[in-house]
Amino acid sequence: MATPNYGYEKRQRELAKKQKKEEKLRNKAARKSDHPDGTDQPEGDSTGAPGDAGSSDGGGAGGAD
Repeated sequence: MATPNYGYEKRQRELAKKQKKEEKLRNKAARKSDHPDGTDQPEGDSTGAPGDAGSSDGGGAGGAD
């Protein structure tokens, strides 16, 4: 019976990890080039959306007489 080659298995795991990391970096660069202003946020999911402006201003139409 042959003995397991742990060094080979470790090298294969390292290569797979390196390949996955490089793929993530390529995807990140592609996403960044899709947005000319450099933001990674989708266009409809910004934090300063116009619909959020009046919901928490602190007392405009709260019935303060």
